[in-house]
Amino acid sequence: MTEDQRVPVKLQASIERWLMIAPLKIAGHTFNEMDVVRVRLSDGEHEGQGEAAGVFYRNDFPSAILAQTEAVRARVEAGVTRRELRDLLPPSGARNAIDCALWDLESRRSGKPVWMLAGMKAPEPLLTTFTLGADTPENMAAGALGKYAEARAIKLKLLGDGSDAERVRAVRAAREDVWLGVDGNQGFTLEGLAELLPTLVDSRIALIEQPCKVGEEHALQGLHLPIPLAADESVQSLQDLTGQVGRFEFINIKLDKCGGLTEALLMIAECRRLGLRPMVGNMGGTSLAMAPALLAGQYCDLVDLDGPLFFTRDRTPAVNYNRGLVSTPDGLWGWSGS
Repeated sequence: MTEDQRVPVKLQASIERWLMIAPLKIAGHTFNEMDVVRVRLSDGEHEGQGEAAGVFYRNDFPSAILAQTEAVRARVEAGVTRRELRDLLPPSGARNAIDCALWDLESRRSGKPVWMLAGMKAPEPLLTTFTLGADTPENMAAGALGKYAEARAIKLKLLGDGSDAERVRAVRAAREDVWLGVDGNQGFTLEGLAELLPTLVDSRIALIEQPCKVGEEHALQGLHLPIPLAADESVQSLQDLTGQVGRFEFINIKLDKCGGLTEALLMIAECRRLGLRPMVGNMGGTSLAMAPALLAGQYCDLVDLDGPLFFTRDRTPAVNYNRGLVSTPDGLWGWSGS
């Protein structure tokens, strides 16, 4: 990764509301719309942008992101490097939006895409999972056949409510061809997971994401299951990784959780060092949020970057979804041709 630059800038930050096509239901929460914070950093000639939705279960809402951003306005406008930003703000949506805007600004000032600035090879389209919100088994199967007909990997949101086995069986019966994972969003007990496990195995489920509540991860230590486990809510940033060895195989890295692309790349390297398998996900958002995450995804074993598909509209230009793959066009965040 190249040394980042300290450049005086003018900062603008605002909350935007994006309407969803339909409600998205997960364990403990239903999304009908999504507010995001859009940050712009301008040196008077070039402008870099970043977007953050925050982490709702940590009370990192857009209003809090905006307040955090305003609190460090003077320091950012005086010039801050991405490295300095990691000390200035905790892992959060605010740090994510500013970090990504700094990357984008440096890209536009230098005329080089972010992947080149980061010392990466040119990015390639990536296979992404597509998320089915928890619903009736019939509706989830219909979604797998209809809305996600081109998907090659699907993640099912489950509720731990006694109907999960039917949901899983219905989707697998509808789509024998796809990779299937499930996400409990902290909604399972160990007893409930054990009861569901035979169905998951029979249905060829490839991943179980965040089965237990945060703080109960110790119960997973040394637990040998036939399906790998992934940590999401249990891991926010770099400092959380070491304790997950022996509990989870995959770590879901999200830029809103960890505080931006800079931290995500550090987390991926540390996952590899610890023998953990990195995946990249999202807390929701438009293509402006997906583009930097897609760069992190180049180094990950699993990719879950379908956020814009839940909205009635997206930004222009937008990331491309084609036959189960996601890619970024020229002109979008941090890309050549911008």
